[in-house]
Amino acid sequence: MTETGLILMWFPLIILGLFVLKWVLKRVNVWIYVSKLGEKKHYLPPGDLGWPVIGNMWSFLRAFKTSDPESFIQSYITRYGRTGIYKAHMFGYPCVLVTTPETCRRVLTDDDAFHIGWPKSTMKLIGRKSFVGISFEEHKRLRRLTSAPVNGPEALSVYIQFIEETVNTDLEKWSKMGEIEFLSHLRKLTFKVIMYIFLSSESEHVMDSLEREYTNLNYGVRAMGINLPGFAYHRALKARKKLVAAFQSIVTNRRNQRKQNISSNRKDMLDNLIDVKDENGRVLDDEEIIDLLLMYLNAGHESSGHLTMWATILMQEHPMILQKAKEEQERIVKKRAPGQKLTLKETREMVYLSQVIDETLRVITFSLTAFREAKSDVQMDGYIIPKGWKVLTWFRNVHLDPEIYP
Repeated sequence: MTETGLILMWFPLIILGLFVLKWVLKRVNVWIYVSKLGEKKHYLPPGDLGWPVIGNMWSFLRAFKTSDPESFIQSYITRYGRTGIYKAHMFGYPCVLVTTPETCRRVLTDDDAFHIGWPKSTMKLIGRKSFVGISFEEHKRLRRLTSAPVNGPEALSVYIQFIEETVNTDLEKWSKMGEIEFLSHLRKLTFKVIMYIFLSSESEHVMDSLEREYTNLNYGVRAMGINLPGFAYHRALKARKKLVAAFQSIVTNRRNQRKQNISSNRKDMLDNLIDVKDENGRVLDDEEIIDLLLMYLNAGHESSGHLTMWATILMQEHPMILQKAKEEQERIVKKRAPGQKLTLKETREMVYLSQVIDETLRVITFSLTAFREAKSDVQMDGYIIPKGWKVLTWFRNVHLDPEIYP
């Protein structure tokens, strides 16, 4: 038989073999996670569990590296209809995606049915004592103890002058630099502010070093949890190790200073975290403080910078909104006494700008999802969410639904 004849004979078998292999691989996760559910498997939401190990992560990451991130969830809607609830395999776990206001609200508020369920890979990066890794009761306790000194109006009033001076200085510097990479400079600016608030640090060397590690950390949070050299998650774990070492040194040094009655001229957020006590007199230990520092400084590095960038871009794309926001600022400035600086009262008068910021948060939906886990089998919209499955509240689909936000 000629070589051409052999190729023609084997080619259909090879194609058939590939189809069979694909069929088998696409059902591995079904055999692992669905088959053991018995009769309950017939009441699972529509969807698919993707490939072994990677699940649906490849299509998820591919969509979010394009200009059309909505294509990921849209593929479910196209294949299974607008059920608002779909099964998938994400971040190493079988899960259910909920995409409507009603289902998201229930998942986030029904503490009897769901508890916080972030992937282990994420908890290793952000910390088991941070908000993503602790029990619901502990989460409430830490929020109660730390949110006011970090987010309250009193906190802002203490740092508002530094924030204004820092922003003005950087804007002046950027204006003389020609073309700049806007997001990179915004990250450095917001990180500088939050470093000063938390650690009283204005050292460019220290901030540049920590900022680089936070960049690596964040790439890992959004990546698959593959701890092998060359992968983003592996680099993120190394970055976390360096950040923890740096913060441990800072916390230890601060505690030693306080034992020796060495005090600085001002009290920062680290001092507040060391001092804070609950109703039983319990204080935060070093691990809790470090994980909280990691989490809050990460917010200053990522979300604040991205929000500012997108608000700027969107206002440039909508000149009428930019003009209205600008006019509000001009009215506030005109009422100032000579030499007066920005005040907390003035920020409360920025009603329209606050609306612009809220709308920017909705449009960009920087926080893609929240993770919960079913405590027991949960019935929702006629489907069953099995005990132990992750539940992802898909905020983007809610925030960008034209029927909700015309």
